[in-house]
Amino acid sequence: MVAVPMRPEYGPTLGRLLAPRWRAASPLTRAGVIALGVALLATIAGLGLTLENTTFSHGGKVPFSFSYRDLYRVAAEPGGYVRVQNHSSHGALEYSFAVNPLVLAPYSGELSAELPVYATGYIRGLSQRDQDFALRGEGKTRVNNLTGYEILYTTDVGGREMYGRDVLLLPERPGVREGVDIVMLTSATASSQVTSPIEVATTGVLLRPLRSFAFG
Repeated sequence: MVAVPMRPEYGPTLGRLLAPRWRAASPLTRAGVIALGVALLATIAGLGLTLENTTFSHGGKVPFSFSYRDLYRVAAEPGGYVRVQNHSSHGALEYSFAVNPLVLAPYSGELSAELPVYATGYIRGLSQRDQDFALRGEGKTRVNNLTGYEILYTTDVGGREMYGRDVLLLPERPGVREGVDIVMLTSATASSQVTSPIEVATTGVLLRPLRSFAFG
C-alpha cells in the first residue's frame, strides 16, 4: 500500500507508530485484534440499523404501508396483518401498534355515517372479550387526510394500565367495505406526554407509524 504523503511536522502516523508492535505480535494476538475489530464494526452497523426507519408493506385486497422506529415485529394478533411493539427493560409492554382487517356489512349512504354503526358492535365485542375494558370516548378522527373513527379506552396488560386507541380506517371511495383496524396501546407510565387515550400516537414512538400509514 502506498503511504499518503505527509508533512514532517505532522508525522509519524498512528499506523507507523503501531507497525513495529503489530509485526512483533504473535499470530494469536493478531487474530484476536482482527476479531475484535470485526465485532466492533458489526455492533456499529447494528446500532445504525436501529436508528433507521423500518417500513412494513402489505399487499392483497387492502394494500397499505407504514414506517416505524424503536418498535419490533412480534406475532400478529389472531387473523391480523402485523404488530410491532416496544417493551421496557423489565419486559413489560410499553407500546403496541397492530393492524388488523376490517370488513363492513353492505350499507347505503355515506361511509362516515356507517362507521359509528359498526363501532357500536365493535365496542360491544371489546367489552365482552376484555373484562378490564373501560370505554373513555369515541368519535370521528382524521388520519393523513382520511376520515376514520376512533374508540378510546383503558385496559390492563400484565397488571399495568394501558391507554388504548383503536382507529377504524378505510380508503375513501364510494361503497368501500374493506379497510383496517389500527389498534394502538401505550402504557400509562411510558410517557409523561401521554396522559389519556386520546393522546395515544399524538407523540412518541407511535406517532411515526400512524402518521406514515397509507393505503396503496
